[in-house]
Amino acid sequence: MPTLLFIHGWRFFFYANERNEPPHVHVQKGDTDGKYWLLVDEFDIDEVYAYNMSPAQRRQVRKIIFEYFDYFVTEYKNIHGE
Repeated sequence: MPTLLFIHGWRFFFYANERNEPPHVHVQKGDTDGKYWLLVDEFDIDEVYAYNMSPAQRRQVRKIIFEYFDYFVTEYKNIHGE
């Protein structure tokens, strides 16, 4: 499970064995956990789940994903052989 980014206490990562899913990123900080689809064609994201995240934390995570969107998509494709 490669870590792509560690920022503001958030760890953004992928699982290497999730080849049958669309591009996405996982995020963790303390006892929070989330997963976000990376909608490449729309330059958008879709929250799959966000356990124990406050609304402010969810906004912060979304902002970070948008800031690093292209990087996450590129790394996802590199890791999953697309």
